[in-house]
Amino acid sequence: MTLDEINLGTCPVDRGLMRVGDRWSMLVLRDIERGLTRYEQLRTSLGIAPNILSRRLSALVEAGLIAKNRYSEHPPRDEYLLTDAGRDFLPILMAIGAWGRKYNGAGALSRHRDAATGEIVRPVVVDANTGAPIGSRPLRLEYPD
Repeated sequence: MTLDEINLGTCPVDRGLMRVGDRWSMLVLRDIERGLTRYEQLRTSLGIAPNILSRRLSALVEAGLIAKNRYSEHPPRDEYLLTDAGRDFLPILMAIGAWGRKYNGAGALSRHRDAATGEIVRPVVVDANTGAPIGSRPLRLEYPD
């Protein structure tokens, strides 16, 4: 059964999580963004079992978050690249990282630094219409008719 065949209901959070998957999938996306695009690089970085990594990569390709690109025919070898959907997920990963740093931040933690300004990046999720940070104003959930 493909993701498109599953009845995901009206909740966009549920639909998004069905495509992204779990912790391992998010860490795979993080590492691909960091330039670790080959299977062995990902396996080494994550310390993940090969069967789990293979399943996560296949699921992320099927979900349209990454694409396989053959870089060697003999032996056959693929690399994994972010698609537009995968790149659009990066701000979500950064927001999760900011939340993790705030509430589980003991010890040394990695961080992003703006290459142009040298400033540490402090991700904030805002409403594009008002510029207000999400969580700072009351919201109302609407359901489709």
